[in-house]
Amino acid sequence: MALMTGKEYVESLRKMNMEVYVFGKKVECPVDHPIIRPSLNSVIMTYDLAQKPEYEDLMTVKSHITGEKINRFTHIHQSPEDLVNKVKMQRLLGQKTASCFQRCVGMDAFNACYSTTYDMDEKLGTNYHEKLKKFLVYCQEKDLTVDGAMTDPKGDRSLSPSAQADPDMFLHIIEKREDGIVVRGAKAHQTGIVNSHEVLVMPTISMTEADKEYAVAFAVPVDTKGIKIIYGRQSCDTRKMEDGTLDRGNPKFGGHEALVVFDDVFVPNERIFMCGEFEFSNSLVERFAGFHRQSYGGCKVGVGDVLIGATALIADYNGTKKASHVKDKIIEMTHLNETLYCAGIACSSEGHKTASGSYEIDLLLANVCKQNVTRFPYEIARLAEDIAGGIFVTMPSEADYRSKEVGHYVEKYLKGVATIPTYDRMKVLRLIENLTLGTAAVGYRTESMHGAGSPQAQRIMISRQSNLENKKQLVRDILDIK
Repeated sequence: MALMTGKEYVESLRKMNMEVYVFGKKVECPVDHPIIRPSLNSVIMTYDLAQKPEYEDLMTVKSHITGEKINRFTHIHQSPEDLVNKVKMQRLLGQKTASCFQRCVGMDAFNACYSTTYDMDEKLGTNYHEKLKKFLVYCQEKDLTVDGAMTDPKGDRSLSPSAQADPDMFLHIIEKREDGIVVRGAKAHQTGIVNSHEVLVMPTISMTEADKEYAVAFAVPVDTKGIKIIYGRQSCDTRKMEDGTLDRGNPKFGGHEALVVFDDVFVPNERIFMCGEFEFSNSLVERFAGFHRQSYGGCKVGVGDVLIGATALIADYNGTKKASHVKDKIIEMTHLNETLYCAGIACSSEGHKTASGSYEIDLLLANVCKQNVTRFPYEIARLAEDIAGGIFVTMPSEADYRSKEVGHYVEKYLKGVATIPTYDRMKVLRLIENLTLGTAAVGYRTESMHGAGSPQAQRIMISRQSNLENKKQLVRDILDIK
């Protein structure tokens, strides 16, 4: 079985025994928890669209290892076309869910580890690459959702991993055995971990020899003993537990993050892909960051499409669609959104082949893409808030709308254009609130800032990749300066 249906995916998660905590209480069945379920629905979409013939070229691809048809989220990029299709797929899913669909981080982790383990084996004579390929085929054949885990809590940012007062601020090896290793630490901001079958762990920064116990990469099932998942809070998250769907904003879909604790977790040898090879930690981090920064040129654009659509629709419902300034602001939103997409497509089209045979994006353009993502969604959201009007954050609740005592007042005074039902106007306003301030804002606004690295991380990479000496030489050549 190379492709699961959404229903089969849900049932596969039911069989797992994850240790998940929400609001301090252990969750017996995460699949059915009302706060978690919308994020699960977003991942289901990655399975359901793969079953539809009209999306086959984007959602599925032939495995370069087995030749079997697989979900693109388990694929190793084999051409610039693959890289472009990845971005197009991500935009499509953003449009369908208006949310984070969570499988990107695992796909990016696979591709970063694939080329890095190959390089390690070539130089050091290790066998990490073959072990990674075996794990990859396992995930392809079962169509598993894999969570990529890179970000550590970090503790005191001025100190290296080995110099921390608490050594667990970076995940590290605490014991080596004949059959594997034991690790301790945590990974923060883990997108989609509760909806994943496996977690692929990587180091978070470039390591030195003093930090070699922290230079570790491996994969284990998410319900492995010792893994504890503490679900992250989001603005307006308890609305998902209320009656009705209006106040959720996005009635079906969502995303999630979590703090994931590795409390003395055993990792068998066949699942270890780096174990102390600190000199390769930098390339692994840079490659993963590059792939994930490329991803934002697709997923954030798809969500942006929905926000632009909601803004245009509320202008219709408010009776302001013909106002010249409203038209111009929607044009600006579109311009910014498509500029993000341009960067995602550009870094993909300029992709190059690695020594392993896989394809990698243009790192400079991928970092330019993500640098734009740290800015443009904020302006898109600001313009959406401008056009929507203040009512999108002062509107009464669904309970008020349905109240026998005051519901008729809500119906009367929240009316916009006379031909538009008040409730429809309220639904669009709540969606705009959700995308700009609510639970979805985590995956659109704040994640645009900090996901795949903070803005300064991209600027450092832009500086490294900008090749200033070559640009200086262009001037010397033009001016005949020797």
